[in-house]
This record gives sequence, C-alpha cells and structure tokens, in this order.
Amino acid sequence: MEDFVVSARKYRPTTFEAVVGQSHITTTLKNAIINNHLAQAFLFCGPRGVGKTTCARILAKTINCQQLTEAGEACGVCDSCRSFQNNASLNIHELDAASNNSVEDIRHLVDQVRYPPQSGKYKIYIIDEVHMLSNAAFNAFLKTLEEPPSYAIFILATTEKHKIIPTILSRCQIFDFNRIQIQDITRHLAKIAAQEQINASPEALHLIAEKAEGGLRDALSMFDMLVTFSTDRTITYEQTVENLHILDYDYYFRMTEALLEEEVSQALLIFNEILKKGFDGHQFIVGLSSHLRNLLVAKDPQTTTLLEVTEGVKERYLVQSQKTTRSFLVTAMNLASLCDQHYKTSKNQRLHVELTLIKMAYIQRTIQLAESSQEEGQKKKPNAVEGKSTLYTKKDFKATVKIPSKQILEEKKVYKEEKTNETPQATVEEVKVIEAVPSSVSEEEVKNAWKGLAAHHKEDIKQHIILNRDFTWEAPTIHLALTNPIQMDNFQTLKPTWLQYLREQLNHPTIQIEATLAKSTQENTKPYTARDKLKYLAKKNKHLITLQQRFGLDLDG
Repeated sequence: MEDFVVSARKYRPTTFEAVVGQSHITTTLKNAIINNHLAQAFLFCGPRGVGKTTCARILAKTINCQQLTEAGEACGVCDSCRSFQNNASLNIHELDAASNNSVEDIRHLVDQVRYPPQSGKYKIYIIDEVHMLSNAAFNAFLKTLEEPPSYAIFILATTEKHKIIPTILSRCQIFDFNRIQIQDITRHLAKIAAQEQINASPEALHLIAEKAEGGLRDALSMFDMLVTFSTDRTITYEQTVENLHILDYDYYFRMTEALLEEEVSQALLIFNEILKKGFDGHQFIVGLSSHLRNLLVAKDPQTTTLLEVTEGVKERYLVQSQKTTRSFLVTAMNLASLCDQHYKTSKNQRLHVELTLIKMAYIQRTIQLAESSQEEGQKKKPNAVEGKSTLYTKKDFKATVKIPSKQILEEKKVYKEEKTNETPQATVEEVKVIEAVPSSVSEEEVKNAWKGLAAHHKEDIKQHIILNRDFTWEAPTIHLALTNPIQMDNFQTLKPTWLQYLREQLNHPTIQIEATLAKSTQENTKPYTARDKLKYLAKKNKHLITLQQRFGLDLDG
C-alpha cells in the first residue's frame, strides 16, 4: 500500500509556469534570471497558501540550474536540479524563523554565509515566517543583508509584512502575492480531479474555491477531505455543502423571495431552519449581505462579470434581480450591514437578526408610503399666485426677485391696453414684464402676510419690536411709524429682506415699505426738568399740584 501524499505536496509546482495566479511575480523573476539582474535579497509577502515558499524554492532551484531553458525555467535534469529535488542540495538552506528567532540563530546563519558554495554559483538562504524574528535578531542580520557576499542570495517570506522593521524592508526587493482568484483555483482543482480520475461537479469545485478565500493550499486540503469522504470517487454539490458546513445559495434565494413578498412568517421560519442546521446568525447575515450585493450587480449587464459564481447560479441571480428594485437592495444591504456591526454586542442575537429581517420585509411598503406622501405634499403646496401664505425659511431669503422699474411697468401697462388684430412679436424681456403684472391685494391679506413675517422673527428682538406695531396700507406702500433713530437704522438694514418676503407671499412685486419717525422724536427737545415733569404728570393727576403746594416742595432746587 502506497503512502498517501496530500495534494498540496503532490502537486506542488516545480516551475514558474506551474504557479497558479501569480503571473505578475513569476514573469518578473524569470526575466531577472534571464537578464542576470538578481537582487541580493527578496521579500515575498502575502496571505497563507498563495505560493510564497513555493516560489522561493523554484527561484532557488532555477538560479543554480546548469542548463537553464530559454524561457528562464530550470531544466530539472542537471545535477543541481536533481539534488534540489532529492532535498540533498548543499547550496540551498531553509530556516524557519518561527522556531529559530534568536540572535544566536542569526549569528549562526551569518557564519555560514562566509563560506562560498562548493559547487554551483550561488548559496541561497530561504527564511520562512521572517516576521517572527526578534528585534535583536533583525538588527544582527542588517549588515549581512545589506552587503552580502556576491554568491549569497536571501529569500525572505512572511504573511505579516507590517511586523518587519523598515530597515529590513529597505534592503529587500519586495514582491506582494495576491489572493488567488476563484476561477483560477477552480480550474486547478478540475485539472487535479482529472489526473486523479475523480468525478467532481463544477459547482462543488467552485464552492471549494470560494470557501478557500484565495488560498490554494486550503482548497487542496478541502478537496482531499471530500475525496476521502466519497466512496465512489465522486464529489457532488450536496456533499460539499454538507461536509464544508456551507450555507447553500438556495436559502438566500428563498429568503429574498419571502422578503419581496412581505411574508414575514416565512422569512422567520427560513431563518429558524438555518439555525437548526447549526449555522450561526452572524454567518447568515454576512452571507445575505453578499447575496444582496450580487443581486445589485446582476441588475446591470456591465457589472455581471463581477459575479464569481457558476453559470447556473448566475442565471438564478439574473432572474431574481429583475424582481427587485435598486432602492430595495440598497436599503436591505444597509440594514444587513448595521446588523453585522452590532451583532456581537447584542444581548439577544437571534432577535437582533429577526428584527432586521422584519424591517427588510417592509422596505417596499415604506418606500411606497414615502413616495405617496411626497406626491400629496406637492399637491397641497400653496400657490403663491392665489395670495396664500407659504412656509418661510432662511433658504427663501437667498432667492432674488427682479423688481421691474417704474418705466417698465408703464410700458407694460400701455402694451396691455393696446388691442389690435395682429399678434405682436413680443421679445423675451417683454414677456417677463407682462408676467410681472401685480395682482390686487387687500389690506387683510397684507396684514396676514405682515403677521407671518413677525411670527417668523419673534426670536429676534430688533425685528420683533418693529414688526409688532400697527401700520397703514396705502397701496402699494406700507407706512410705519418708528419711535427712535435706532429703530430707523435697523429698519433700513432689514427692509430688503422684508420686501422680498412680502412680494413673494402677496405676488406683488411693486409693494414698498416706508417708515417715519414720530413727531416728538424729530424735535430736538431738551431733557425734562423737575417742573416739566410735574406739569406732565399733573395732566393725568391734578392732585399733584395740591400736594406740591401743601408740602412746599422746591421744584427748582
């Protein structure tokens, strides 16, 4: 019985061409080897299972290959390549920094660097998980990394680039590995399944690739597990969903249908079914967010390429997206996002998700009510031509009203009185003038508009004092009587704003406001003397004179 070798090792790439999903890096490395532009130190960084260590080994193997191909690949048959494949190469050293992270370990490495290779051109040092080195170890490594011997090349690999000190980063040529695309992983799994004579459905392979989240090693591990589970070397979609504990697409499609039909009970029952299968509420709401996003993407033919699903599932998305509206999807996505953010802090997490589903079920009704309320509001909006008052805000003051001059109004009046059989060819300016004909305004309407103006400015004491007084209406002018010069100054400042409001409310572009000081304030009278005050008060109470005479009060003292 042969020993079982996991697929991640069995099908590990041995050439740059076989590396999956990292063409931007493999092409650069091959060109560097062909043109002999090799850096002294490389840093490979990226998430787990994307090919960092694999590329480091291929690079080390290819650098020392004695019969390099024209494409920049290792031949695989020379002594150097064979010794590397048999793990017997003396020129390639691998160090796990997770367990060798002290200063002494680095010093031992530096001592080895002093000796040139016995055969071959380069000595390559691969340091995996380099971010695990201590700061002291990094500092001990700096000098050697900056000025290594001509035959030494360092290849560092890490999943946490941010933990490496800047002085190390500045001495390395950095390569960032991407997460492998779902389509690339699916194709690679299909190729392995064909070689292993395993009957795997495309939907199952796509689900494995999606679950791997960009890591090919994780995808191969799941693939091996499913092959072990199967008794007839067949991988089906149902087996994949069950073994990988993945929430089936069907649940999200059913849930969306229930929400669109406003069937709250059905939505809650589907969620209960999901919980009974052992899925977490948080996992469900995150998946529902992705489902709603896919529906929004499917509504536009230009963005359907963003759907990373199989053709059968894509068709279901296209069909269901036609039943939804963008406003529903965006609102539902926002509710799902809020549920995701507050899920962990919620005391009753199940109720938290259920409330979100209930809100989603009534999104369309809420949108319809909002639209109908807006339409009713527009129908009930007062018509300024009819002289009815409207709500008055600060925004209204920003609008400007063009007031026709006296000459233009006279010309308009003459034009209006002329009645001929010919249709006059009026200019745009003349049409505007004709439309500016003021409507007749009663004194009652003027008083109502004035009260509205006073009510709006009741918080401003300066305006409140002037506006809360009687006035006389002599069309088209409002006459005010002010009591002191301070009020007159305030009036002159505020007059343009008041005029604008009144003209808009009354549809009367020629209305004016005039103010005069009371007669007593216009005279330059001297301050009251004691005798003047007595005379003034005696007009109201004649007994004050008797009181002054009886007590002999001196008014001039």
